[in-house]
Amino acid sequence: MDLKLRGKKVLVTGGSAGIGLSIAETFASEGCSLVLVSRGEPALRLVADKLAKLYQVDVAIEARNIELDATIDYLADAHADIDILVNNAGAIPGGSLEQLSQQRWREGWELKVFGFLGMTRAFYRIMCARKHGVIVNVIGASASGIDARYIAGSTGNASLEALTKGLGSDAPEHGVRVVGVSPGMVLTERLQALLKTRARDKFGDENRWKELAEHAPFHRVANVEEVSAAAVFLASPRSSYTSGSVLVVDGGFSQRCNWWG
Repeated sequence: MDLKLRGKKVLVTGGSAGIGLSIAETFASEGCSLVLVSRGEPALRLVADKLAKLYQVDVAIEARNIELDATIDYLADAHADIDILVNNAGAIPGGSLEQLSQQRWREGWELKVFGFLGMTRAFYRIMCARKHGVIVNVIGASASGIDARYIAGSTGNASLEALTKGLGSDAPEHGVRVVGVSPGMVLTERLQALLKTRARDKFGDENRWKELAEHAPFHRVANVEEVSAAAVFLASPRSSYTSGSVLVVDGGFSQRCNWWG
């Protein structure tokens, strides 16, 4: 299916690895030019060179920290012409209320929650003024599958889901759409390393890490392509009547009574 995205310009935060990289590559495969934002310049350059050569699209990089208001102001000024903003950067630490200090909680929210909010605030204003644009927030299924052992992440993601739904309900009045994708467990390099560590601790063999996902839907975790396909479709003109919606990509896991099986 042609998603009618060719020629669009897309900015992806956290675009050098994991879900962000997969989203960027999927947009590139549809003929979009890219702006990739991440804090690590070497990784960004490698990814940009690969995508530019593979898909023959323009790829710009910004090795910057979106925790800083000055960075957000700069990006909004330098890339005001983007058609699609993908907020993806950030990871909130796990732990219960007792385990997480106030400082760690604040640090976890600075990038993911306030980073999303700052980027949305800056680019939503621009998009509304010109009467077109799409914002895609990559949130997390813990927003609805709330777990006290991931309390900072669950409450942070719930706030981003509320932001997406609230802003997305009003955005069509200005010719803009705001949507979200909430993945469950996704097989990124980071998750695979974590599962291998747990398998080594539990079984004495890191190669048995797949067994830890046996309780998951389809007896596996999601792959990054399943999440990126959903995000890119929602951003496309093929989904032009969708706004204020959050698509949960977790195989129905968050609807189970016992979230972690």
